[in-house]
Amino acid sequence: MGTILGGQIAAQALINRGIEVIFTLSGGHITPIYQFLEDSPIQLFDTRHEQAAVFMAEAYGRMTRKPGVAMVTAGPGFTNALSAIANANQANSPLLLISGAVGVSCCEKWDLQDMQQAPVITPMVKKAFVCHTPSRIGEFIDMAYRAAGCGRPGPVYLELPVDVLNAQVEESKAKQFNTTLCSSHPVDIPKAAQIVEMMKAAKKPMVIAGSGAWYSDSSAELTAFADTCGIPIFTSSMGRGVISDTHPYCFESAVATRPGSVLFAQADADLVIFLGVRLSLYFMFGEIIDNNAKIIQIDVSPEELGRNRAVDLPVCSDARGLLTECNRLIDEQGAGDGLKTQYAGWVEQLRSMDTASKTMMQPTWESQDTPIHPLRLMNEIDKFMDRDDDIIVGDGGDTQIWMSMTRTVRQGGHYLDSGLYGCLGVGLPYAQSAKFLNPDKRVLCVIGDGSVGFNFMEFETSIRKGIPMVVVISNDLGWGMIRHSQHLRLGHNIKDGTEIGYVPYHKLVEALGGFGIQVEKPEDISSAIEKAFASGKTACVNVMTDPTTISPGSIALASIGAYK
Repeated sequence: MGTILGGQIAAQALINRGIEVIFTLSGGHITPIYQFLEDSPIQLFDTRHEQAAVFMAEAYGRMTRKPGVAMVTAGPGFTNALSAIANANQANSPLLLISGAVGVSCCEKWDLQDMQQAPVITPMVKKAFVCHTPSRIGEFIDMAYRAAGCGRPGPVYLELPVDVLNAQVEESKAKQFNTTLCSSHPVDIPKAAQIVEMMKAAKKPMVIAGSGAWYSDSSAELTAFADTCGIPIFTSSMGRGVISDTHPYCFESAVATRPGSVLFAQADADLVIFLGVRLSLYFMFGEIIDNNAKIIQIDVSPEELGRNRAVDLPVCSDARGLLTECNRLIDEQGAGDGLKTQYAGWVEQLRSMDTASKTMMQPTWESQDTPIHPLRLMNEIDKFMDRDDDIIVGDGGDTQIWMSMTRTVRQGGHYLDSGLYGCLGVGLPYAQSAKFLNPDKRVLCVIGDGSVGFNFMEFETSIRKGIPMVVVISNDLGWGMIRHSQHLRLGHNIKDGTEIGYVPYHKLVEALGGFGIQVEKPEDISSAIEKAFASGKTACVNVMTDPTTISPGSIALASIGAYK
């Protein structure tokens, strides 16, 4: 046998893994891998900024439930990826970031783009690997990919120095690994029986299903659980749509800003089952739940159980596997009808609260005001995007809040936003990735005029690559959430840093070769979106929204510790 380059080992390992696409921006330190991926089964999807590449990989991972792969070059390429990595870490998104690095032989010599990368990113990822042995590159790629997708998913970092990639290796020593991702569903069977017994003792229970429900692929099991015992279900994060918002026992988003019965439910429930979801800010760290309520928390990671609030029954288990066992027990015991009858009054109470809350909100959703009320814009988007498989991406401060208050999610993996990290700029890359994955589905990104500036040149990427996504900009002439929170806290906004002014974003997209249209009246929103989709191009709908409206997110931001 002859010799083989480290870069070829890396490329072959990625091909063997069945990777379909790598989101990337080229650079000298990763060219040794690029040269062996050219004309390979793997598509190199190049973006205009490393941040966008990693966001695209994150969205790919979220939607497919298998690690998305991004590849960046050393130094500034690496640092440009960090915000997106932090976002993926907070959201538990399966993601593998491969980064080039200065050669081992040139460390501390002030070589081009020299920096210590691994110590910077290690606290931000599930695991960080650095491979210094060329013959082990395939092994390291296998380990890193598996780490990103197994157990609780998350971002994983793999660093490959350029001289390791350029090194000659005897082909017989270049071992290739391709270990299958663990797909088992470990179940705590005794705890499942305890859950059923606690459900029998409850009068006012609720389930909050989060990302763990999505990543375990538990849609069928959760829907059966709701159908069998009539328990109210709320969803959060990537759990949105795991059970459709249109299901009679689904009460939509579990986040308190959502119009409906969620606030009342959390404050009055006597049993709260957290299914693959963390007791985070979204639930006021568990403080909103009645002190006398029993809490069950189910998570695949034992260290997450009991964070922020004592839990009566901590369960380390896969969400899908546990639901399967609970459904079996309920069926075996013939307990379903009894539970449904037991919870019926509670369910009707929640439905009444849900109707009353949305009735109060209806005049705002149907507002005729100009400039356009943001909730009217979101309502028009929600009504237009009415197919079960329509995909919506939300991005921004207030804009993301308004959309999350409105969107009807009918299918898992079809609503994306930044999540708890609140990272601006995810919108265009997420939508780009969603459309790349689902060319036959309608994909719409709704984004604030502040956020759209972060990765604006992804419009050019989409146009160049023929990806016809529709982007609706809620243009309130500035950084609305910060502007409003400053008004609430200080009595005025600080002009520098909160006001942008009018920008004809639709004209900029037209200049790049896309479709652009501006909307100033609420009655024109739907027709503009229709024209954008009909164009068959990457499209920008620039909607002039009211800069004076204050979202619940702005109110919350005015109260956080940083302002005290």
